[in-house]
Amino acid sequence: MPVSAAVLLSTARPCTSVPKARGRAADCKTAQASRSRCLTPPMPRQASAARSASASAGLKAAETKYTSFIQIAIKNPKLSFAIVVLLADAVLVSLIIAYVPYTKIDWDAYMSQVSGFLGGERDYSMLKGDTGPLVYPAGFLYIYSAIQYVTGGEVYPAQILFGILYIVNLGMVLLIYLKTDVLPWWALCLLSLSKRLHSIFVLRLFNDCFATTLFHAALVSFLYQKWHLAQWGCLSEDECSSFCTSVVTPLAEETSNSGSNHGKQAMDVFGVVSAGAGAAIVQILLGLPFLISHPVAYFSRAFNLGRVFVHFWSVNFKFVPEPVFISKGFALSLLAVHLLLLGAFAHYKWCRHEGGLFSFLHFKLAQMKLKFCILSSFPLRGLEEHNINTRVLKTEHIATTMFVGNFVGVVCARSLHYQFYSWYFYSLPYLLWRTPFPTWFRLILFVAVELCWNIFPSNVYSSTLLLGAHLVILGGVWMAPPEYPYADNTNGKPANKKKTR
Repeated sequence: MPVSAAVLLSTARPCTSVPKARGRAADCKTAQASRSRCLTPPMPRQASAARSASASAGLKAAETKYTSFIQIAIKNPKLSFAIVVLLADAVLVSLIIAYVPYTKIDWDAYMSQVSGFLGGERDYSMLKGDTGPLVYPAGFLYIYSAIQYVTGGEVYPAQILFGILYIVNLGMVLLIYLKTDVLPWWALCLLSLSKRLHSIFVLRLFNDCFATTLFHAALVSFLYQKWHLAQWGCLSEDECSSFCTSVVTPLAEETSNSGSNHGKQAMDVFGVVSAGAGAAIVQILLGLPFLISHPVAYFSRAFNLGRVFVHFWSVNFKFVPEPVFISKGFALSLLAVHLLLLGAFAHYKWCRHEGGLFSFLHFKLAQMKLKFCILSSFPLRGLEEHNINTRVLKTEHIATTMFVGNFVGVVCARSLHYQFYSWYFYSLPYLLWRTPFPTWFRLILFVAVELCWNIFPSNVYSSTLLLGAHLVILGGVWMAPPEYPYADNTNGKPANKKKTR
């Protein structure tokens, strides 16, 4: 067959056919070229099709996730209401920033102190502002130096930044309440109804906002069994240590007999010590520029535990005469009451199912010795057995311990300034719903506390009412029967959660 005829026949056949011409090399080459053109699609078209398929798959995955989230929100009305509360409060914060005048209190002083630090001053006694000398540890300077860099020291962009911080903090608080499931769904709106809290965050820009946010971040880490992360979150900010370390250490020790939800070993006593040491090292590193140059000035200013606040600015104990208020005897008395209350709650409430505080400590000491002996003899076997015998703490028990311990410190504080309300406001609904009081009385107590914090200047009557409300709430928490702290449910009771009223 002529070559031209062979070429025509081979190209006229279907793409799947194989040319039978084998006599000449030209026929073979032509047939192979034809087959190659049929079997190999054009490369640009192939790449375009792959990109389209990938984009379609990504879109379908996003739609699936969105649909899944919507379904979860519909099935869980408390989650849906929490989202509504968060969005509504975001709108409210935006309106406050836009239309409510900024209140000048400490912002200019913060910026003056930061400017001195950035200018090279390392003597803490020389870092001052128009409201007085710097009395916060070095972490404050680093945080507000970053804020000054971002905002240029201007108030309006700083308000926007603090508004974002407020929403982030509220989101974590709502997560805590959803995780513990203590409040009814409608009571979540109480978390966004404080006039004073909105003022503290977006109108006065106090540094307590960062301490409060870090405290809630640490608590979220506790609830998700992230023990080391929780320790660092709670101790990394110097200001936060003034009101939450009194409960962080006993709680962390208590959690040493708890396991995570994934079967991993939780933080033991050695872990608590290592986490605390790590956080202490962070504090030393933050204060290193000042410790090298002027250590005495740094410690005397940043950690002045004997500092006396002005009686006029205090919200509580206003009914106490000023000479008594500023006396050392009054401060030591409140410290003694503080320690006694923490000890009583730890012995009769938090460690009751372990036989009390002393039995718990004795057990932990014996467990440490046994673990040390096992690990020294059979390292792998000891770790395996220790992991098997761990137990998981209930999220309600963790949150209750943290909130109650913090609230005891607030009740026994000699002086509470207006910005200190952020220390415990977000725990008030939780504490109120842990009491055996009826709902109407809980709401009255909540309104009473909020009212006292919005009276300026505070007086004898508002101060007395605030202390009375605090004591009633603390008494109600004490009256509540202690619940079984572990999620393993070995006490024979049903595992169903108690419904909130």
